[in-house]
Amino acid sequence: MLKNPAYAGAFVYGRKRLRPPGASGHPQKTPRPMPEWRIVVKDKYPAYVSWETFEKVQAILRDNRNDYLRIKGRGIPRDGAALLHGITWCGECGHKMFVRYKGGGQYACNHLRQQHGVPECQRLPAAPIDRQVATAFLEAVAPAEIEALASARKMRRRADEALCHAQEQQVQRLRYQASLAERQFNRVDPDNRLVAAELERRWEATLLELREAEEALQRKTATSLPEPAGIDRRLQAKVVVLGGRLPAIWADPATPCAHRKALLRCLIDKVVMRRSARDRAEVRIVWRGGATTELTVLMPVNAVAALPRQQEMERRICELASKGVYDDEIARILTAEGHRSPRRVDEVSPSTVQSVRLRHHIRTARQRTRWPKLEGRLSVMELAARLCIPPKWIYTQLRRGRLLTSYDPAGRYLFPDDEAAMQAVRKLREHGIDHIELREDQPHEEGYRYG
Repeated sequence: MLKNPAYAGAFVYGRKRLRPPGASGHPQKTPRPMPEWRIVVKDKYPAYVSWETFEKVQAILRDNRNDYLRIKGRGIPRDGAALLHGITWCGECGHKMFVRYKGGGQYACNHLRQQHGVPECQRLPAAPIDRQVATAFLEAVAPAEIEALASARKMRRRADEALCHAQEQQVQRLRYQASLAERQFNRVDPDNRLVAAELERRWEATLLELREAEEALQRKTATSLPEPAGIDRRLQAKVVVLGGRLPAIWADPATPCAHRKALLRCLIDKVVMRRSARDRAEVRIVWRGGATTELTVLMPVNAVAALPRQQEMERRICELASKGVYDDEIARILTAEGHRSPRRVDEVSPSTVQSVRLRHHIRTARQRTRWPKLEGRLSVMELAARLCIPPKWIYTQLRRGRLLTSYDPAGRYLFPDDEAAMQAVRKLREHGIDHIELREDQPHEEGYRYG
């Protein structure tokens, strides 16, 4: 016999008994896996761990093993930004997908490529799919969804009880009819053979119908799911409170990515995805218990030409731009009409509008800036236009500390709009001075401080 360090017992392979490794006269043998054990004698030796703990550890090891081709295990949550690693499946070939972080996170399926040398089934960006699945998960654990689930379970239980009660009444009715047919058959005169044969036929038909109804009731009782134990009200209240706080916990930057993956695996069994178009994918979430949720996820594309409504969007941009509408206003109008930018799945950016407008050679007299005009102040672009110097040179002097000026909370540099400031900037440009102090909170008697 061989002592198992993780389990106090002995196992026998048919008639052969194994001795401990290294015993005299017997070579060392590798023990067979547990499913091949013929006989197990428990509590034979002092145990390091209990049998229940040993089975739990073995189940965890089987689930964590990355044996994709044989057991299709989920695997442990690994490091990385992809939230669905280990639970993604290809909707084209049915095999497990892996994560590729080259060029951004992607879910890719290369099983057929490895086995048969054919091209990959599909590659899908991970970020939009993770966002949609996380949103569906947070909606599923919301307090309203928990209460709706409890109400649905209660209604289903009532419907099952009503169905069982109707079947029981049907069985009772058939039992009465069978008993009545038996009494009628027993009371008939044996000499009246025709009447006796008819009553016997009715009795047998009633017994057959009764037997079928009883078997159907037994099958219904055997296949009905056991009613889960009731949840304590205090525990249910804690679950509802946690469901309300979970979105904030999920969005907290301090929450590790591994915790988010573990939360998803508590309710999600697997996620099946398939690219249905160039800019969208069909995603099916399989929850623990068998329920499914269908999602349509918009995918980012490389260019405006790859969008399905590209021609319609370009015609709309040209129409609005010809009327003098600003780019940001055109972007808001197109977003409200359901259009999108190539890299954004929920809105149209002003840069997309500008690129389409310039490609069609449509120019406007001016474009609105996001900062309002301030009297007596100049921005970097306005100062560069006033002095006919490159804006890059001004930003370089600001970064090196040679040009000090006020900084607007809106996110821009502001310069005084007077002749003394203009002369100081010209001297700095001509290397006549080393630095300029244009901040008004540090005034000087003779004007601006420079040297």
